[in-house]
Amino acid sequence: MDYVKMTCLKCGQGNRAPKDKLNDAPKCANCGQPLMGDKAVDITPQTFDKAKNLDDMLLVVDFWAPWCGPCRTMAPEFNKAAQALKGKARLVKLNTEQYQTVSQKLGIRGIPTMIGFRDGKEVFRQSGAMPAQQIEKLIKTHTR
Repeated sequence: MDYVKMTCLKCGQGNRAPKDKLNDAPKCANCGQPLMGDKAVDITPQTFDKAKNLDDMLLVVDFWAPWCGPCRTMAPEFNKAAQALKGKARLVKLNTEQYQTVSQKLGIRGIPTMIGFRDGKEVFRQSGAMPAQQIEKLIKTHTR
């Protein structure tokens, strides 16, 4: 059986889930939270670092801030894309206002910026608000 490594976005525990069961709501072995949500969740820099380096599955991070108009416009579109891509990629959000050092470390100059990570490496970066269909299309070109 083929497994996928994923970090629980709630407690930070590393998990392995069968690849063919990703749409069957696998849960964290530690806290019982779903590993594949149907909407983007906010994460901390600690969870981001662990998921970025551990996860086999594409992790797409929306770097945003509450004061950013385009970020607020894109938020529901990002959630729609998260639902459509459930089982293929995990979409999360990181608040750059709250965690400024992360965006500085990654050289993010404008928000919203989406960055896709797999196996600890950046695989794509896209700045600017996008509708759900464009987000899905971009992400699908980087999924396995």
